Amino acid sequence: MSSENPFSADNQQERPGIEQWVVGFTDGEGCFSISVVRNRGCRLGWQVQHEFSVTQLAPSRSALEFLREYFGCGSIIENRRNDNHRHDLARFSVKRRSDLVDTVVPFFEQHPLITAKQHDFGLFANVIEMMTAGRHLTEEGLRLIAMTTERMNRQQRSQFLESSEAIRQPTHVR
Repeated sequence: MSSENPFSADNQQERPGIEQWVVGFTDGEGCFSISVVRNRGCRLGWQVQHEFSVTQLAPSRSALEFLREYFGCGSIIENRRNDNHRHDLARFSVKRRSDLVDTVVPFFEQHPLITAKQHDFGLFANVIEMMTAGRHLTEEGLRLIAMTTERMNRQQRSQFLESSEAIRQPTHVR
């Protein structure tokens, strides 16, 4: 029996090309982000945070629910807006490294993005691979990850690289 909802998990196998819908939706509304943030609880005083997310206005939450069902992981977070917009924002978010390694990265490796976002995904996947190998636990690896983040998305200067700890370290990593 087929579901009435075209985005339902029951209907996934019946919809050829659904992977391309996921790719197109992500190309338009998705983000692959890596941040190196201060966390004094970590051995090096810094933590690498990673996230795959897709954002929509709250009335389109069903599309995000479809992504959550399709990938079988992640969560949907609603953010209230305090500006002049009528609708709140909803965000499908995958942060758990095992979900990124086992599900999200392999999906986008098998079904490449077609916009410039593919570049960010490649850097994102590279950082996830470095973290899986434990490189984020070394100063050299953390520096390399921070340098990679500067080449992603808005290309902002990494707070880690501007910190006094990083400035004192030799820059032999490229």
